[in-house]
Amino acid sequence: MREALALAEQARDAGEVPIGAVLVLDGAIVGRGYNRPISSTDPTAHAEIVAIREAAAAVGNYRLTGSTLYVTIEPCLMCVGAFVHARIKTVVFGAAEPRTGALASTVRGAELPGHNHRVEVIGGVCEDEARTLMQTFFKEKRQQASGSGLPAPGRSASG
Repeated sequence: MREALALAEQARDAGEVPIGAVLVLDGAIVGRGYNRPISSTDPTAHAEIVAIREAAAAVGNYRLTGSTLYVTIEPCLMCVGAFVHARIKTVVFGAAEPRTGALASTVRGAELPGHNHRVEVIGGVCEDEARTLMQTFFKEKRQQASGSGLPAPGRSASG
């Protein structure tokens, strides 16, 4: 999780939402990723997806059976679908994401009926550090927006 937090800081420094992920297989990190949707102009370039893509390329197989993915923030439903397709064994996340988190917060996506694979979920690992990184990032974004005369993120110009 420490490596995922370091990757989240790289995302923050690049102006992306600070989420980092690493994928471990047989005790070794085989995939790393941090959020890149803005810089890559790719809405699917979430930290988890970037790490899965790198891991699949590294091992030469899209199925990552027996692997563990560590991610700083609870993943969204798109990412949960990728975990099922990649046959990831375990997902360990830091802080919950109450608005879009799809492992525990808004839906238990890994438990949806019809999936042909089940993902073990562990939450709350390095939770305080992960949450603080996100909260600080968005606080700074709001301060920048209010100082520029532009509406804060998520707000319309009319209020």
